[in-house]
Amino acid sequence: MKKYLLVPVLLCVFAGASAQLTYETLFVDYDSAWTYKNLKIIPIRRKAGGGTPGGIAAVPLNRALAQGLVTVSERGSTSFENVHWLRFNTKSDKPVYIAGGEIIAGGRQDRMIVADTILKPSPKDQYVPVMCVEEGRWSDKEKKFGYGGVANSGLRKALDSTHNQVVVWREVDRQLQAGGFKNNSLAYMSRFQDKKYVAAGDDYFNYFKQRLARTDSNVVGFVGISGDKIIGSDIFDGTDLFYGQAEPLLRGYIDEAMESGAAVSMKDDAVHRYMDRLLKDEPGQAAFVKDKGMIFRQAGRVMHVNTYK
Repeated sequence: MKKYLLVPVLLCVFAGASAQLTYETLFVDYDSAWTYKNLKIIPIRRKAGGGTPGGIAAVPLNRALAQGLVTVSERGSTSFENVHWLRFNTKSDKPVYIAGGEIIAGGRQDRMIVADTILKPSPKDQYVPVMCVEEGRWSDKEKKFGYGGVANSGLRKALDSTHNQVVVWREVDRQLQAGGFKNNSLAYMSRFQDKKYVAAGDDYFNYFKQRLARTDSNVVGFVGISGDKIIGSDIFDGTDLFYGQAEPLLRGYIDEAMESGAAVSMKDDAVHRYMDRLLKDEPGQAAFVKDKGMIFRQAGRVMHVNTYK
């Protein structure tokens, strides 16, 4: 019998060891904020001597797939046994970090990772929980899986707030209708087949990528603002995890700003209040994030904190 590992559905908890990703080790660099059209990004930096500079030595999923360090396949051939799990096989001596909200496109239908997960180097099959983000397709033939980026904060919020497949499908449908995206399978990814939409997104992305490249290398996260709202924040334990996730995360924030955002009008004091609730101390952070996001811990250490609007 072939051996396999079942990765737990939720590795995110809200109690236990020190939260670590607070003002004790971080500061929000308001003076270095970047704004382009409907999106404002404020970097969050690691203080000198605060935390572990690089963080956990894990390969992010997008790089692991590109370098052939991990393969993804369906668990079975029928939707009944297969839809909410994908099989991962590692080919690296390093762990692979997978973030909740990352999309794996292809297979018999596109999927979204349910929660942050660390895949350990192992010869065994490892099964990761997923949600469908393509309601209208279940192919007889399995296509090759590829990396589909990080979902926008609206879809990530729908995922984390309920872990309900119907709610996820409804949010995908709402966004497709709101954006007027043509598609045959109710696929979240169909938005990226619209050439004008992709070109507009590339303009955003190139702006922020250049700004990020010109800054120093102690950034471990950022908060995104559109209109009069914070649309989300993502903070990591160390620069390695952040820079591994930065580009797909930016794409997701850009998609949110284009899909439902507006010209930035949020006042600075409102941003400060939000960040104070998130970063002031561990108990306050846990209470705040419980209703607005997720905390991912590994071996008692906080690896990732993310929030939504």
